[in-house]
Amino acid sequence: MKQIKVLGSGCAKCTKTAEVISKIAEELSIDVEVIKETDPETIMNYAVMSTPAVVIDEELVHSGRIPSREDITQWLA
Repeated sequence: MKQIKVLGSGCAKCTKTAEVISKIAEELSIDVEVIKETDPETIMNYAVMSTPAVVIDEELVHSGRIPSREDITQWLA
């Protein structure tokens, strides 16, 4: 199971990012755990300067905007 963290303040874009990742994972029948991380100190530990950001298995893979479907599909493969 992949662990996916969506880093952000809890804004609409951050919430939407978590929802889209969960939906696409479900469509592809891929088992994921999506965690919304809103703690500023934790977010800074990943050296993220813009949110939403996505961390998969402790590796930062994306930041600054809602990721595209193609990006998410590639990460889940």
